Amino acid sequence: MHSWLSSRSVAFDSSGIRKVFDLAAKMKDPINLSIGQPDFDVPEPARRAMVEAVENRKNGYSQTQGIAPLLEKLQTQLATQYKHADRKVFVTSGTSGGLLLVMMALVNPGDEVILFDPYFVTYEPLVKLMGGRAVLIDTYPHFTLDLDQVRAAITPRTKAILFDSPANPTGVVATPAEVEGLAKLAAERNIALISDEIYSTFCYLPSSTGSGSGEGAGFVSPAKFNPQTIVVEGFSKTFAMTGWRVGFAHGPAAVIDEMMKLQQYTFVCAPQPAQWACVTALGLDMQVHIDAYRYKRDMLIEGLRGVYEIAQPEGAFYIFPKVPESSGAKSASEFVERAIENQLLIIPGKIFSSRDTHFRISYAAENRTIERGIEVLLKLAK
Repeated sequence: MHSWLSSRSVAFDSSGIRKVFDLAAKMKDPINLSIGQPDFDVPEPARRAMVEAVENRKNGYSQTQGIAPLLEKLQTQLATQYKHADRKVFVTSGTSGGLLLVMMALVNPGDEVILFDPYFVTYEPLVKLMGGRAVLIDTYPHFTLDLDQVRAAITPRTKAILFDSPANPTGVVATPAEVEGLAKLAAERNIALISDEIYSTFCYLPSSTGSGSGEGAGFVSPAKFNPQTIVVEGFSKTFAMTGWRVGFAHGPAAVIDEMMKLQQYTFVCAPQPAQWACVTALGLDMQVHIDAYRYKRDMLIEGLRGVYEIAQPEGAFYIFPKVPESSGAKSASEFVERAIENQLLIIPGKIFSSRDTHFRISYAAENRTIERGIEVLLKLAK
């Protein structure tokens, strides 16, 4: 039976994050700081819109590109934001679905895709699924962009650069100068730039609007500087709709049309009732939750200050500390094993990186859970 399996399937292991997710389901009262899933609920107006859609029998397939009211809202928003002559949008089955489709649309076997190490867990497997090769750019210890490194990594085989800010797993937000430099370099070299902006609302720099517009203060999209940028976005994190599987992608029509065509043969469409909920969700003020997550981040930073080395996270809901020498652990994997023995669930850095020196904490959790996590982490550091 193993001979039936494709080489692309056996080329990588199952997600380390999902393994911890499954482990959490079996543990009694774990301190779960592992999963990037908001701990607040979907806003009530959006929940009500979902129920109304189901009751009104809007349960069949939608058009592949999404329902008209959601597309119209998104297209209006993007036209105001970017004023690009050629920027088309369609609705995807989650941000993960959008990332798969853009890879299918762009990457041929043998093509190279530049990633920034550490990177989100799915990026490298997606490149491999297409028969491409991931080219990793080391960003340790501060997780900032070095354009000279990017320039040096470009070869005739480079097809795309995959970039996210705010970043998962580090929480680091690229500066406007870094984003502009990357965007202009991609345009200059005629390389596709894919921007994963699922955490764009979760920015903790001053005057974040948190309006659900998909952009908080401090966040800058490379699409601002490079009209050819392909953006993948979604509703899952901002509105706590992780299980509803609705995202969207926008960029040049030539690319978006190909992605839509591929969606016809894969996901078909995003769940229709959830799309109606997203029409209502767009424009809801999420500032109270953005402020709450800024507070959670500060709890962790202050609680671990002086004990753990942490690059300041300004977005998303993750921190990526280095395992302290005082812990005696030889690797982050060993450190995480000890944490799990103490009921604390965190993710080893090797899931996201070629290194095994750091670990990811998700503070998308209740404050008391974070407090318990800090207690265990301080104990493990000794």
